[in-house]
Amino acid sequence: MDQINKVKSISIWIFLVPFIAVNTCLILITQFQELYPNPEDLIHNTFPYFDGGASISRTARPYPSWLVFKPAMFITSALLIKYWLFNKDIIKFFDENNKNINKVVYFGIASAIALTVHSIFLGIKFDNDLYKLFRRVIMLMFIIFEIVAQAYLVATLYSFKDKLSGYINKKFLTFKLYLVSILIVVALISIPIISLPGNNFFGLNLKFFKHALEWDYFIGVITFYLLTFFMWKKIN
Repeated sequence: MDQINKVKSISIWIFLVPFIAVNTCLILITQFQELYPNPEDLIHNTFPYFDGGASISRTARPYPSWLVFKPAMFITSALLIKYWLFNKDIIKFFDENNKNINKVVYFGIASAIALTVHSIFLGIKFDNDLYKLFRRVIMLMFIIFEIVAQAYLVATLYSFKDKLSGYINKKFLTFKLYLVSILIVVALISIPIISLPGNNFFGLNLKFFKHALEWDYFIGVITFYLLTFFMWKKIN
C-alpha cells in the first residue's frame, strides 16, 4: 500500500524539520549573537530543556531567527496535512467504516492550521492584552488538537492492530500509546497553570518551569512522528 510508504517518509521529516529549526534558532541566538541587531534580543548561557532560560518563541521571533523558524513551521504544517490525509486512506483500507476516521483528520488538520496561524503572528509586536490572549489561545489550540489527533490515531490503529501484523512493528505502536498517554497527563496537569497570565502561581515563580516544559513537551509531540517512522514497515 503506497500510503504506508508515504506516511513513513513524511513522518521523519515532520520530526526533523521542526527539531532542526527550533534548535538552530537556539544556537544562533546564543552562539552567533553578532547576527542580531538588537542587543535586547540576545540570550546568554542557557540550555532551556533543563534550565528554562528562554521560551521557544523567545529564540525564534527576533530577526534573523524567524527566517529559519517561520518557513520551517509552514513546511511542517503542509507535511502534517498530508500526513493526516494519508492516515485517513490507511484507516479506510483496513477498516472502511471506522468511526474515528473523520475525527483523526479534522483534529490533525486543525492542529496544522493552528501551527500556521501561530507562525504567522510570531514576532509581530502589538501591545494589546486581547492580542496576547489570542496568541496564547492559538498555541493552546495547536497543542490540544495535536494531542487529540494523535490519541485518536493510536486508538484507531489499536482497534484493528491484528490486521496490521504484516505492516507494522507492534512495539512501536505500544511506545506511541505510552507517549500519547504521558502527553495527555502532562497536558491536563500543566495547561491550567501555563495558561495563566504572568508567571506567579500562589507565590511561586513558574517562568523557568514553563519554559523548560515548553521545550520538553515540544520534543514529546514530535517524537510521535519519529515513532511513526520506525513503526511502519516499508512496503514493496
